[in-house]
Formats: sequence, structure tokens, C-alpha cells
Amino acid sequence: MSFMFFLSVVLVGAMAAYSKSPHFKGWLGERIVRTALRLGLDKNHYKILHDVTLTTDRGTTQIDHIVVSQHGVFVIETKNYSGWIFGSEADARWTQAHRGRKRSFQNPLRQNYGHIRALQK
Repeated sequence: MSFMFFLSVVLVGAMAAYSKSPHFKGWLGERIVRTALRLGLDKNHYKILHDVTLTTDRGTTQIDHIVVSQHGVFVIETKNYSGWIFGSEADARWTQAHRGRKRSFQNPLRQNYGHIRALQK
């Protein structure tokens, strides 16, 4: 087996594993929303910003997408989860149940509210 073939197999395996990672899924979800905004909104009427980091009293906060128009300023938090999602708007944390595993994550409604407050300041 040649070194290049071996290296190719290793790289393909690494890419396959990475494509299942939460980091990749998050990146992909944000790319899908970015593309939908670009294709769906007239650039003459909407200014779209992506991946905006703001300084806050607690450190920094990262906003996935901001849309500015004559209709208002829209702050969009992107999530790319699958399975069952449990939580109410008042809960600090929500739960994802997927393939027999459960994982807790910050309530995205509260998270986005923090983004809006940071942007207002």
C-alpha cells in the first residue's frame, strides 16, 4: 500500500468523523442560514452581518446573524440539533434527546435575549 493511498484513507476517515461532530454540525447550520439570508433578502434593502462578537460586562458574546433593515434589527441564533428538544421559554437549560443520549444546553431564547441586550448597549 502506497503512502499516498494510506494518507488518503486517513484523511477521508478523519473528515467523516469530523462531519459528525457538534462543531461541524453547528458550522453547517450557520452556513445554511447564511446562504438562505443571502439568497432570500434583497441586498439593497437588508444589511446582513454574520459571526459578530461583542464585548459585554461578562466577557464577550457571539451573535450568529444580524439583519438590519427599515423594518428593524433582527438577531438570529442558529441551532442545528436533531432528536427531541425539551424546554420552555422560562427554563435556563433545555435538553436534547437523540439516539438514546441526553445532553443539556443553554436555552437559545435566553441566549438570544442576551445577544439583543448586548447589541442594544
